[in-house]
Amino acid sequence: MSQIIHRMLRKDPPLAVGGQGIWLRDARGREIIDGSGGAAVACLGHGHPVVIEAIKAQVDKLCYAHTSLFSCEPAEELAEELVGHKPGGLSHAYFVSSGSEAMEAALKLARQYFLEIGQPERTKVIARRQSYHGNTLGALALGGNAARREPYAPLLADAFSHVSPCYPYRDQRDGESDADYVERLAEELEDEFMRLGRDKVMAFCAETVVGATLGCATALPGYFKAMREVCDRYGALLILDEVMSGMGRTGTLHAWEQEGVSPDIQAIAKGLGGGYQPIGGILAGEKVVKALRDGSGTFKHGHTYQAHPVACAAALAVQQVIERDGLLANVRARGEQMEALLHERFGNHRHVGDIRGRGLFWAIELVQDRAGKTVFDPALAVNERVKYAALERGLACYPMGGTIDGKRGDHVILSPPYISSEDEAVMMVDRLAGAVEDVLARL
Repeated sequence: MSQIIHRMLRKDPPLAVGGQGIWLRDARGREIIDGSGGAAVACLGHGHPVVIEAIKAQVDKLCYAHTSLFSCEPAEELAEELVGHKPGGLSHAYFVSSGSEAMEAALKLARQYFLEIGQPERTKVIARRQSYHGNTLGALALGGNAARREPYAPLLADAFSHVSPCYPYRDQRDGESDADYVERLAEELEDEFMRLGRDKVMAFCAETVVGATLGCATALPGYFKAMREVCDRYGALLILDEVMSGMGRTGTLHAWEQEGVSPDIQAIAKGLGGGYQPIGGILAGEKVVKALRDGSGTFKHGHTYQAHPVACAAALAVQQVIERDGLLANVRARGEQMEALLHERFGNHRHVGDIRGRGLFWAIELVQDRAGKTVFDPALAVNERVKYAALERGLACYPMGGTIDGKRGDHVILSPPYISSEDEAVMMVDRLAGAVEDVLARL
């Protein structure tokens, strides 16, 4: 047995030994399509020569400099790349080593903003059920992943509360129009502001497209505009978590570009560095940064490895390749193709209740009964079975259980690299379909 504390401790995972393009190779010699990009991370696939060369060049030049003393060229260049043109009013960047760290930084920045402008009573944050914002204690408390929260509940702060996600498949009422459903969710958010105290809330936080916990759930038209209006009405910030859905994953660099709103603070990570180095970050609006600059003059937060030179060099190269090669256009094209393929294979499937997503970020929700939307017994661990059946067929996908409430429900995500071809998209859906049938035949 391995000496590593793996996620599962009774059986060692396969050993990955190589990767090229969208393919991985394990120690058994199997060639496996990275159909989920790990966890929607490997946006350029594996072994990209431009990124590798950028990492090597930076290692030769400067490996590390502590940010209490120095800045570094790749961090400055990456910030210029991301916010030099002030997208949606976002004007400054702060780089860390993971999405969880990014969300922690977002929370601290929001809190300090209100301290700086003389509103210390704002201590509450509203998020959504069935959200996921990270595994550190602050981010875990913010998130609505019930299964991951439960073991650590005594350690989690009570500054966070949760409202409903935008989940039309299960939560939109019969006969309720999209507009009425959005209005109901906006009223729920407003009611939560009033319950907590209209001057007590510092932010509403949401994943622009919900990631692993709810499985690529996209908001209905007008939803985020309605949420933004509630935040503005009560003077709260809007924090959008695009750790999973951002940096091109949904077909635009920022997923919020498709929603007609922009956040006050945005979290980014996975597609930022494509897995070539550990990196995440936040992008902040000018009014937030100005409050700190004109007030205390400092952000009272920091990490040893923030703005790491090698990580920033890798991320800069990843973003430059995405732009140079026009990969967002390929994300949109392959996304349309994948949507069509999934509907062709699963649109009338007796055990697939919903197909949802955007760009190269798609999920199927598995059900025992399509008509009644009833779920499989969680003890069957259908999502886990699909993961291993897919692996045997040469596909790495990203399944998750607890779709509905942290305990019940199964879904499977496909989120392949942006470089995926038409033939590879067909292969991924074919292998997923085969894996689903393999599992169902054994139940």
